[in-house]
Amino acid sequence: MVDHTHALSFGVAASDYDRFRPRYPKAAVRWALDGLSEARVVDLAAGTGILTRAVLALGHEVVPVEPDPGMRAQLAASTPGTAALAGSAEAMPLPDSTVDAVLVGTAYHWFDRERAHPEIVRVLRPGGIFAPIWNIRDASVDWVAEVGRIAHFGDKSTSQVFGERPDFGPAFDAVEKREFTHRTTLTPDELLGMVRTRSYWLTASTDDQRRVERELTELLNTHPALVGRDTIELPYRTLVLRTRRR
Repeated sequence: MVDHTHALSFGVAASDYDRFRPRYPKAAVRWALDGLSEARVVDLAAGTGILTRAVLALGHEVVPVEPDPGMRAQLAASTPGTAALAGSAEAMPLPDSTVDAVLVGTAYHWFDRERAHPEIVRVLRPGGIFAPIWNIRDASVDWVAEVGRIAHFGDKSTSQVFGERPDFGPAFDAVEKREFTHRTTLTPDELLGMVRTRSYWLTASTDDQRRVERELTELLNTHPALVGRDTIELPYRTLVLRTRRR
C-alpha cells in the first residue's frame, strides 16, 4: 500500500529539497531517453524540478507533473520558464498518446502501480519510453551505510521493488536496466540539511529528529573518514529502468 503521508511530506521542505538533493548524471538521463531528439518528455512526480532541468539541458521539451503545491512552486522558482501541472501518476492532466517519454526521478516507489501503469500507457505514444530513475546512496561504503541507519533512509533497490525481473506489465516491452555512479560534494552542515529533506525526518516526532541530529553529529565527529573534513564526497549509484510502450 502507498504511504501518502510520506509521499506528500516533502512540500514543506521544498527549498532545501531542491538545494540538497543529488542531481542525476547526464549519462543516465541520456540513456533513459535512448537517443531521442527534441522529444516531449513528462517528468512525473517532478518534485522541485531536479530531473526536469537535466532533461531540459539535453534539448527536450519537458512537461513536469507534480501533486504537491509546495514542490510545484519551488520548481517554478528554480526552473525559469517552466511550470508544473497539478497531477499525479494516477491522474495526469494530459491528452492520450501525446508524449514521447515518461521519466520518474526517485519517486516510482510511491505510485499506486495498478492505477499508474494504465495512465502512463495512456499518455505515451506507441513506442514511447517509460523510465524510472533512482539516486541511491552507495551503502557499500561503511559511513554511508551508517548515515542511512541513523536517518532511516530505507532506500530500495530495484530488486526489492520489482524482484529480480522488473516488469511493468503487458503494455510494455521487456525492461532494460543500467547503473551509473557519481558523487556529490556536501559540507557536514549540508549533509544534515539533506537528511532534513527525507520523508522519515519530515514525519518524525521532535524527539526522533533530535536523536537523528545527535547521532549524525557524533558520526561526523568520530568516523575516521569524516573527522575534520570541510567537505564530504557522498557516493551514489543511479539506477535506470527503461522500457517502451507496445
